[in-house]
Amino acid sequence: MDLVQSQTQSYSDESLCRLAASGDPLAETELVGRYTRLVRVCARPLFLAGGDSEDLIQEGMLGLLAAIRGFQSGKETSFRTYAEICVRSRLYAAVRAAQRDKHFPLNHSVSFETPLFDGTSAHLFSSEESPEDVVIGREELRERLDALKGQLSGFEAEILSYYLGGLSCAEIASQVGRSTKSVDNAVQRIRRKVARQLSSGDLSKC
Repeated sequence: MDLVQSQTQSYSDESLCRLAASGDPLAETELVGRYTRLVRVCARPLFLAGGDSEDLIQEGMLGLLAAIRGFQSGKETSFRTYAEICVRSRLYAAVRAAQRDKHFPLNHSVSFETPLFDGTSAHLFSSEESPEDVVIGREELRERLDALKGQLSGFEAEILSYYLGGLSCAEIASQVGRSTKSVDNAVQRIRRKVARQLSSGDLSKC
């Protein structure tokens, strides 16, 4: 029996996965709704560094759907962890494809987040490097982030924090009391600064 829509929010992710596997469309819809923000969080650093937002979101959502349909309950891994692995793997596959096809919009990729299963380091990588192979220490990551933030206005730095947290431009606009267009313009300015950093190879200059 399909879930009644109003009941879906009370179910755990794992329970919804079992229901989705049995053919319940509402269970799958609920999981997609719960994890859309995760997809945005995973995709946005890549977008800031030169990827196409819609392409990345589409790839991330395909990874999420694969996670929903492929998750096996009863194992130690939670659905959230499994979903994040699937989403990031799908995005990284798109990045590798971009490295092979220069016409694809993902001409650079950069991650500001801590990798899964590693609480001590994070990575920052460019189109010449594999995202799985380049891992830098916390101090270097902090220096790079500080260099970027040093080039941002106070408003841009605030927007960056919300943006990497997965909020939509409309949600950020509501948080900061500005128009959606103003937020979008700030995101585009941040993208240009990231692009200049990557093209120059010098993270200390604008």
